Order: sequence, then structure tokens, then C-alpha cells
Amino acid sequence: MLQALITFAAEAGAEPSKTPFYILGGLLAVYAVVISAIGVRGIGTFPNKGQGRGVMALSVLLVVATMASAVLTA
Repeated sequence: MLQALITFAAEAGAEPSKTPFYILGGLLAVYAVVISAIGVRGIGTFPNKGQGRGVMALSVLLVVATMASAVLTA
């Protein structure tokens, strides 16, 4: 019983995994490069009103998720 408590206490103080931050940060970087390439290729046609809202919503979602994972794994 005591060994289980010691093991649990040692794990409770362990540093959290930063994997979610690395995944979300990488995804955000790839997303930025892809959106930039699409924007350069279709200068006059991208984004229209609906696409612009979608890009903004996805951008906000990815940035907030990346920031939250950075704070939670710090």
C-alpha cells in the first residue's frame, strides 16, 4: 500500500507531456504555409466572403488550441 502511494506521489510531480503542443504547433505552422500558398496562387479569387470566414474561424481555433496546450503543458 505504501509503495503504491509513493509511486503515485512521484508520478503526480512529473512534468506533463508536451506532445499536444508540438502536434498543434506543427499543425498551425503547416496550416499557415498552405494558406499562404493558396493566397499567393489565387490572388484575385481567394478568399471570397464565405471562405474568409472559414479561414478566420479555423485560424482562431488552431491558435487558441495551440496556446491552451502550451499553457497546460508548461
